[in-house]
Amino acid sequence: MPLIDVTRLASRLLEGKRPTGVDRVSLAYVQHFRARARALVRHRGRWVPIGRASPHLFAALLGELPRPHRAVRTAVGVSYALRWGRLRQSLFFNTGHSGLNDPAYAVRVRRHGLQPVYFLHDLIPITHPEYCRPGEADRHAQRLRCMLHTGVGLILNSAATEADLRAWAAAERLQVPPTVVAPIGTVMLPHGDGHPPLEEPYFVMLGTIEPRKNHLLVLHLWRQMIERGVAGVPRLVLIGQRGWECEQVIDLLERCPPLRGHVIEMGECDDTALARWLRHARALLFPSFVEGYGMPLAEALAHGVPVIASDLGVFREIAADIPDYLDPLDGPGWQRRVLEYARPDSAARAAQCERIPRFHAPTWAEHFGIVEGFLASVHRNAR
Repeated sequence: MPLIDVTRLASRLLEGKRPTGVDRVSLAYVQHFRARARALVRHRGRWVPIGRASPHLFAALLGELPRPHRAVRTAVGVSYALRWGRLRQSLFFNTGHSGLNDPAYAVRVRRHGLQPVYFLHDLIPITHPEYCRPGEADRHAQRLRCMLHTGVGLILNSAATEADLRAWAAAERLQVPPTVVAPIGTVMLPHGDGHPPLEEPYFVMLGTIEPRKNHLLVLHLWRQMIERGVAGVPRLVLIGQRGWECEQVIDLLERCPPLRGHVIEMGECDDTALARWLRHARALLFPSFVEGYGMPLAEALAHGVPVIASDLGVFREIAADIPDYLDPLDGPGWQRRVLEYARPDSAARAAQCERIPRFHAPTWAEHFGIVEGFLASVHRNAR
């Protein structure tokens, strides 16, 4: 029976934080394996197998219980006190990178004879440390070493992430365990009502506000268009929580008079509201400097919404030539494209809308079809 390390999910739920892209992947694994898996939570220096309370804990994490915080505390607290579960040789999932930078993690894995399968989301802290918290590159390198030294298999979200991993491992002279690329499933949002939230045209940026997402460029473009009196400046809607190292963006949002009335920030947005904002947008703007995958791109296209995105290899891997691509530093290019897409008779937007039906949105069923085959292969090789 597989074990799933749900420490990150439990901690974020108790802290009242909305799921990130990483968390959504972890929740998909809980949903897929819940009927045949047990949960594990690392609590106060101990590894706590949840045992018979696992179904209840999984249901709480998936939002199926009326008091999920209480259910999580009860499941972990009782298992911690009574030591119901036992750690023994079994398949072991860590899908959120949580705890892997602690050297003791690998020691525990080996001590209990676990067979870890890790999900690697990206190598951004190593390849682009300037967009991460100080010290994150070293912490992520420790996570990768734990994965490579102890893992019986690695699941990767894209060929781009796999290429980054193999390049780093070669430079570090480390062996890479068996890997598989399994694109992330696309979340289909509720239909909601057909009324747009705004009468005037608007664009959406979706994701945590952090430096690599390039909100700063877009906000400066909007300020420039407003101050120059450009006709027909559309609205900009930012959907996502505030992250780290983003003081300049926050200053613009809170203290820049020209942006008031033109930029809407939504730190909290449920799926119904998100569906409404996204479906009626002129386009999703995705000007990131680097991404490991790009869930918003796939979600927008799956719902028939055009995308204007940075010209990143991983975006082309997901969506080929369907979006319009621009260099993330090409300010004038982004401005021209925004004003073009804002027009009701936009030829460029109409052309992309004609391309969108060619897009195949990866599904979770396809993802786990790949993963199950990979796990069977790993199991055969381990025998």
